[in-house]
Amino acid sequence: MNRARACAGGVHHAPVPSWTDTLRFAFQPVVNLTTGAVAGLEILARPETGGILAEARRDPELDCGLAVSAIRAAVRKETLLPLFVNAFAGTLADLGGLPPLHEAVRAAGRLPWEVTIDVCPPYAHVPQQALLDAVNALRGQGFRICADGVGDGDIPLRLLADLSPGLVKLDASLLARPGAVRSMRTLCDELGALLAVEGVETEGQCAAAFAAGAQLAQGELFAPPARLPAADVYLPPRSPAEVTAPRSGPSVREFVRPAALLPATTSAGQVRALLTESPDVSGVLLVDTAGVPVRSVHRSRFLLSMSGRYGHALYADRPAAKLGDPPRTVGVDATAWEVLDVVAVGSRDRTSDDVAVVDEYGRCVGVVRLADLVRALAETRVEEAVGQNPLTRLPGSDAITGEVDRRIAAGRAFALSWLDVDHFKQVNDGAGFAAGDELIRAVGRTLREAAVDGARVGHVGGDDFLVLADPDGLDPLAASVLDVSWSAGGRPVTLSLATLLCTPGSLADHREAAARLAPLKAAAKALHGASWVLGRAGVPGHETRRGSPQTPVPATAASSAAAPLPASAAAAAAAPAPAPAAVPEGCGVAVERGGQGV
Repeated sequence: MNRARACAGGVHHAPVPSWTDTLRFAFQPVVNLTTGAVAGLEILARPETGGILAEARRDPELDCGLAVSAIRAAVRKETLLPLFVNAFAGTLADLGGLPPLHEAVRAAGRLPWEVTIDVCPPYAHVPQQALLDAVNALRGQGFRICADGVGDGDIPLRLLADLSPGLVKLDASLLARPGAVRSMRTLCDELGALLAVEGVETEGQCAAAFAAGAQLAQGELFAPPARLPAADVYLPPRSPAEVTAPRSGPSVREFVRPAALLPATTSAGQVRALLTESPDVSGVLLVDTAGVPVRSVHRSRFLLSMSGRYGHALYADRPAAKLGDPPRTVGVDATAWEVLDVVAVGSRDRTSDDVAVVDEYGRCVGVVRLADLVRALAETRVEEAVGQNPLTRLPGSDAITGEVDRRIAAGRAFALSWLDVDHFKQVNDGAGFAAGDELIRAVGRTLREAAVDGARVGHVGGDDFLVLADPDGLDPLAASVLDVSWSAGGRPVTLSLATLLCTPGSLADHREAAARLAPLKAAAKALHGASWVLGRAGVPGHETRRGSPQTPVPATAASSAAAPLPASAAAAAAAPAPAPAAVPEGCGVAVERGGQGV
């Protein structure tokens, strides 16, 4: 957890020792792990001694003054990136928030929703209701809330949920316990929050953070704290195996970049000055007093209008909104595919416009760029294509087992099923491989169409399929394949289905699930006709839902079939067959001899 604070200055009601003037400020980027873009800057202090930081923990007014000075330090560096400002939980509870901060942000020409308050431990002995009231007050003013030091601090889980932060920061030491990080990602998804890991120093830690589901990170690996805000950071290349996405497409949260926001009343000259000084800004969003986007100014089109003949004279002092377009917006819960749907609507000359991402109140939380989405979706499609079975175009076992591990880590109940064709080799040998392939394709299509409500279907190979579904959706899915009269080359075919019900905590990983599923499959294959066997992880035995026991061969028949022939019988068997009896003319009976009909 970063507990450094910025220097206090000019706060009338907070007694600040003169030695705080020796503080110097540094900025450390918070990096988006998907795009490599800087999502914001955390303001850190570099005091000659640590006394002021320890004093701020005990003195709420001093801590508040340091937060105000952090904003002023950022203004002096002329950074347009979102800011992260630290405050102790006890400070917020004692002061009912940070009263002077809103005015300091306004005086700096920034907007409250461009500032995230990192609420730092300790939480012990902090009145929880007072803290919640203070956080709600800050959120009502437009500030964003981050819960800092989670996992390494003393914040109760219930309080974390009640705080409902928009961002949760974990210490990098938790990466040694990836299950804990994945569980925190699940909680963040429930809270509508992003997950960040701070203190990342190695490429291995970065890969572990991404694999565990973190969307943001900060640390020496990306960029060390520096006196000047850094726009360029180092992001280690990821191997293709690390690129995963849910079936519905990556969440837009993974691609959010900081937005350049200006009030709706801003003049065209002010927008031009911002774009001229910030070549990396692709556009500006003009927002109302509540932070809701009202116009979108595209960099190229705007500068082209301003640089034309008489352009500056015509527009410089007029509202920039005159040169803007209606904003394109998506909610923070949208997927990348939904963003593409938004981009596809309207004129083609706006396909390069940034899309504003808004929260539940319609306030802008950032923008997404089309190039980021296209690149990520292309990588996703390439990975899916590599893992697909060429016969059915279904993903292989890796996609299913990876999702199994995610559900185990998330503590979700699920059902894993294994389906195959009975005596498939005989089907291939008797009806031909083309008929066998067509049967496999038909079974795959039926499973894919029946897989609804988040169910996943994978083609392991040959005639084997894996199906991952919620327990409530088992019956219709099983009926979709077991109630069908399958055939190949005119030969009737039956299927066998084995299902393992998995409750939270009953399995360690997908390998254990596969080991427990194997005997269930053997039990299903031992039944006659279309069969379905269901077992529960950690519970002995199984339930037969479809199929009947095979009819045993009588012992006498089996023994007689296995006994050697007597000598006389063997001789008779070896003797030539007698000539067929004469058949009355006109009876139409064909007698086989030597394999041919006579």
